[in-house]
Amino acid sequence: MDWGSDLWDQHDVIERHTQSGLDLLERYVKFVKDRAEVEQNYAKQLRNLSKKYSRRGVKEDQDTKLINQQPFQDVLNELNNYAAHREQLSEIMTVNICVELSRNLQELRQERKNHLCEVKKAQQNLESSFKLLETSKKRFEKEWREAEKANQQTERVQQEVSATKADVEKAKQHAHFRVHLADECKNEYASQLQRYNQEQNNLYHSEIPSVYKKLQEMEERCIKLLADGYVQFSETEKNMLPNINKCLDAIISTGRNINEKQETLALIEQYRSGAVPPADVEFEDYSQTVRAAASDNTVTHLPKVRIKQLFHKKNKVTSPDKNMPPSLEDLSRLPPDQRSRRLQEKINDIQKELQRETEKSEALMKMKGVYEQNSQLGDPSSLQPQIIQIAHNIARLRGELNKYQVQLTEAGGGTLQHYPASSEYITVVSDPSVSPSDNIYECEFDDDFDVDVPIGQCTALYDFDGSSEGAVSMQVGEQLSLMQEDQGDGWVRVQRANGDVGYVPASYIQIM
Repeated sequence: MDWGSDLWDQHDVIERHTQSGLDLLERYVKFVKDRAEVEQNYAKQLRNLSKKYSRRGVKEDQDTKLINQQPFQDVLNELNNYAAHREQLSEIMTVNICVELSRNLQELRQERKNHLCEVKKAQQNLESSFKLLETSKKRFEKEWREAEKANQQTERVQQEVSATKADVEKAKQHAHFRVHLADECKNEYASQLQRYNQEQNNLYHSEIPSVYKKLQEMEERCIKLLADGYVQFSETEKNMLPNINKCLDAIISTGRNINEKQETLALIEQYRSGAVPPADVEFEDYSQTVRAAASDNTVTHLPKVRIKQLFHKKNKVTSPDKNMPPSLEDLSRLPPDQRSRRLQEKINDIQKELQRETEKSEALMKMKGVYEQNSQLGDPSSLQPQIIQIAHNIARLRGELNKYQVQLTEAGGGTLQHYPASSEYITVVSDPSVSPSDNIYECEFDDDFDVDVPIGQCTALYDFDGSSEGAVSMQVGEQLSLMQEDQGDGWVRVQRANGDVGYVPASYIQIM
C-alpha cells in the first residue's frame, strides 16, 4: 500500500498531513534551540555563582591558604568547569541538531512545494483538456441540430408543389453541407474525448500516484529526521555526562580528602606567635618600703636591659633609615612567627620577580650585541630605554629584597648582613655581685655624631629621578661623592655637590 494507489483522491488530506509533519519538525528545532539556551543560561548562572563566592584580595588569599577555605575554592573551580561543559553541551546541540535540521527542513519544504506544484499543474492541464472537450461537444451538438433542420427543410421543399427544381437542389446542397459540418464536429469531439480520457487515465494512474509516492517518501524522511533528532538530543547529553561526572567526582574527592585534624593544626602553623604566656604576678611587699628606703644605695635586682643603637642614625631595626628604599608592606605588628613566615613569602616572590627581570636584561643585552654586529637587524640605541627601565626595576627589587632580608634577620634574631648595626649600646646592669660603689650605668659611645667622610668619587651614567623615599636624583655625567658602597642590595649612598645625600642604583653610576 502506498499513497499513490490508495490515497489518489485525498489530495487535501495529503497536503495537510505533509504540512503538519514539517511544522512538527520546525517546532522540534525551536525546542532544541530553547533547550540549548536554557543550558547556556544555566552555565552563565553557575559561572556567576562561582565568581560571587570566590575569594579575592590579599587578605582573602592568605585565608585561602589555611583551614578549609582552599577546598571550598576547589569546589568553586570544579563548578566553573561544570559550567564549561554545560556551555559545550549547548553549543553541540545548536550546531549538530538545530543547524542540521534547519537545513534539512528547508530542503523538505522546497521538495514538498515542487511535488504539489506538479499535481496542481497536471490537474490544470486535465481541466483545460476537459474544457476543450466540452467546447467540441457543444459545437457538435449545435452542428448536428443545424444538420437536422437542413434535412427537414429539404423535405418540405420537395413536398411543395410550387417549388422548382432549383429550389430543391439548393435545399439538398445546404442539408448536405450541414451534415458534413456536423460529421467534422463529431469527429473532433470524438478525438477530443479520446485525448481527455488518455490524460485522465495518465493523471490518476501514473502522474498523481508517482507524485504522492514521492510525497510519502519525503514524509518518511521527515519522520526519520525527527526520530534521529530525538536520539541525538539524548546522546549528546549522555556523551557529556562523563566529563560532568568528573567534575562531580572531583568535588566528592575534595570533600573526602579533607582532614579535619590537619586543618585545625594548620591554624596553629599560620597564627602561632611564639610568645610565652605571661608569668605569675609577684607579691609586692609594701612593708619593706622603709627598709628599701634605708638601703637605697643597694642595687636591687633590676632586669638586664640592653638598648642597642640608641644614638645610631644609620641603621635602626624597628625604624629603617629614611634613605633606605621603602618597603611595600609593614609587617612589624605581626607576631614573630607570623612575621617571619610572611617575610619569607615576600622574599621568595621578590626573588622570582628579580630572576625574571634579570633574564629580560640578559636577553636585551644579547639582542643589543646582535644589533651592534649587524645593524640591519635593528638599531641598538632603540633598546636603551628598555635596558634602563629594567636596570631600574632590578635596582628597586634588590632594594626591596634587602629590606625584607633585614627585617627577616631581625625577626629571627640573627645579624644584619647588608646594614650592620653599630656595636654601641647602653647597658643597665643588675647583678648581686656588683658592689654599690660601682657605677650602675656603663655608657659607651662612638662617633655617631661625626660628619660622614666620602670614600670615593663616582659619575652618573643615567638620569635618575629619585622620586622614592630615601633616594636622591642625579643627572647624566654628574660628579658625585660615594658615601657608602653597594652592600649587595643594588643601592649605593652618594652625596651631590649641593649637599643632598641619598641612595641611587649601583648600576646607574661608575666609580672613579
